[in-house]
Amino acid sequence: MAPPLIHLDSIKLTFGGTPLFDGVELSVGAGDRIALVGRNGSGKSTLLKIVAGLAEAQDGTVFRQPGATIRYLPQAPDFGDFSTTGEYVAAGLGPADDPHRATWLLEHLGLTGAENPATLSGGEARRAALARVLAPKPDILLLDEPTNHLDLAAIEWLEEELVRSASAIVIISHDRRFLQKVSRACVWLDRGVTRRLDKGFAHFEDWRDSVYEEEERDAHKLGRRIVREQHWIVHGVSGRRKRNMRRLHELQAMREIWKSRTAPQGAARLEAAEAEASGKLVIEARAISKRYGERDIVSDFSIRVSRGDRIGLVGPNGAGKTTLLNMLTGELSPDEGTVRLGANLELARLEQDRNALDPADTPSGYLTGGRGDQVMVDGKPRHVVSYLKDFLFSPEQALTPLRELSGGEKARLMLAKVLARPANLLVLDEPTNDLDMETLDLLQELVAGFAGTVILVSHDRDFLDRTVTATLAPGNDGKWLAYAGGYTDMLAQRGEKAFGQRASKPAAKQPTPQPAPARTARNAAAKLSYKQKYALETLPGEIEKLSAEIGKLEARLADPALYTADPAAFSRIAGDLDKARARRSSAEEQWLELEMLREEIES
Repeated sequence: MAPPLIHLDSIKLTFGGTPLFDGVELSVGAGDRIALVGRNGSGKSTLLKIVAGLAEAQDGTVFRQPGATIRYLPQAPDFGDFSTTGEYVAAGLGPADDPHRATWLLEHLGLTGAENPATLSGGEARRAALARVLAPKPDILLLDEPTNHLDLAAIEWLEEELVRSASAIVIISHDRRFLQKVSRACVWLDRGVTRRLDKGFAHFEDWRDSVYEEEERDAHKLGRRIVREQHWIVHGVSGRRKRNMRRLHELQAMREIWKSRTAPQGAARLEAAEAEASGKLVIEARAISKRYGERDIVSDFSIRVSRGDRIGLVGPNGAGKTTLLNMLTGELSPDEGTVRLGANLELARLEQDRNALDPADTPSGYLTGGRGDQVMVDGKPRHVVSYLKDFLFSPEQALTPLRELSGGEKARLMLAKVLARPANLLVLDEPTNDLDMETLDLLQELVAGFAGTVILVSHDRDFLDRTVTATLAPGNDGKWLAYAGGYTDMLAQRGEKAFGQRASKPAAKQPTPQPAPARTARNAAAKLSYKQKYALETLPGEIEKLSAEIGKLEARLADPALYTADPAAFSRIAGDLDKARARRSSAEEQWLELEMLREEIES
């Protein structure tokens, strides 16, 4: 068996009296692809720095195979004094490395090599840093959140590049789909120790849950034993003194084990403060357009957003997602067309720019505006420390400068402020960045169960698939198209294997697959028929009427005396309600199909 490229044994590290690592082990062999998984604050980035030789452990041994090349991608790349991205990437090459590969990577990542690092956006900086670590084809590749700030096309390109790579790879990422595609093993950093699963990330969460269940069973058994021994000490018949003293010592040892055990960190409590329901119509955009210079960002786009819809916006960086989002929410006026906002809208918005946070501010000051120790949550005062605990902040962190918080902690803090405000329209711009998977699960449940309306921008494919009911994606020349379902559904409807990559055409000798009826209609129609146009105009009114009818029927069924007084009427009304709901669902699907058909014809 070949020796490992890197081996960490019994690594210990303590910050501020609290052990971060207490006997951590990690072994990386040739060709390994390891997902390093753990909660925010568990020390994943610190462990990766120890592997890279950029940080030192207080105890334990670190072995690195002599001559092995290591490249490390930090969360925040340092461009130093380099004047261009080309110089920055070339500086990561060794004497025997091919400089043409650096140029090739920059081109494939959408950079020329002439960019000034001081003017790069977050996505461009991440692409340049990726080119620098990938260019030498290192023996060991250490990647800390490589997909942050990347658009979907770049994420999918990176997946393919890593799958083809011969390097041993250790990855920290909260992108489930990315880890499932790339990883072959998982190392779980939890409460200061590591556990290894020699399977890809697709198997990790079931395995983690089984570990927690086993720990809970063991803790329950230990507690029962302690109770039995305490009862014996107090009420048991006295035997020989030596025997009694032995049992006393055993009881004391069990108590020490119980006190020293570290329970899993609790989950955040994400609850959105919900305002009164908005009107059925939330947003109606008719033929809106926006142009910057000679470029069409949005061209002749129409959509009708109803209460309860969850809309996801996807697309490459620079495609105009934020511009479209701002027009739909009324923050930016379109050059052409109109946007009508529904009645009784209460909007809460999460921005993706963490740089807007004042580094000298504190979590308490950020939530209260610097006024006292109370924060208004759902219109009611609450002590800020208690509210911060819901988002996994300790009381000591309430007065910690924001510059000392991790990216995940800043993300949770911004969520805490947004969710405290009563709203019936949530607008979330990249809400998943830096969140650990447990918090992502809770955010997913919050979005999926929110009674109001949600519009979000995200590059997290798994999150989109689990939450949104419709996806907006850019086409050509500023055209935006709406697709039913999440990201995977959108790809199926666009006929693409990956975002921005058209599926290959079937070979001439192979039978052409029959398209779905909806696609056939789109391709065959040159324009909408009179009947289709009439339906497109009248269906929204019909949907409104059906919604009003459903509301009346639900109100009648809510009468607790109805079933007792007239069971037949109760059954009849319940049947009418089911039929009305089915008609409304059919009308909504028909309208969405016609709207998608109209946009595809016009584009």
